[in-house]
Amino acid sequence: MTAESDRQVEAARAPRGLDSVDRSLIALLQEDGRTSFTTLAKAVGLSEGAVRQRVQRLLRDGTMQIVAVTDPLEVDLARQAMVGIKVNGDMHRVAEQISALPAADYVVLCAGSFDLLVEVTCRDDQHLLELLNDHIRPIEGIASTETFVYLKLAKQTYAWGTLTG
Repeated sequence: MTAESDRQVEAARAPRGLDSVDRSLIALLQEDGRTSFTTLAKAVGLSEGAVRQRVQRLLRDGTMQIVAVTDPLEVDLARQAMVGIKVNGDMHRVAEQISALPAADYVVLCAGSFDLLVEVTCRDDQHLLELLNDHIRPIEGIASTETFVYLKLAKQTYAWGTLTG
């Protein structure tokens, strides 16, 4: 890649400013991801076509996703855990390898006691043990792991607070 193409890629990835309409659309879709473009258009005072274009841009740019959220227990995934990982070396490389694991739902590089936090969803304790022993701990650069098994989910939300305030 050339320096110019590198700049173009970075510019394409740069966060775009969200205006009040974008924020309102996101907030409405966080309440109900199946809301029709017609209903959204009425709520924000734009045409259906303009709303469709904005939502498609927000999706295409990676600003938001519209997904079905399942209850893991209802789809035979009874064991959830957060795995704290300390890394020697390149955290990005380790995060990429862990992100490729199907059981890893959430991978974040962080500051504090751990370099990475990884949320995993498994069928049962045996599956969790296999994931930790056979797939996570052998990754080069992992110095140690600490697993926090979820006993009960007290709160889970995908609405990140008031976006329109």
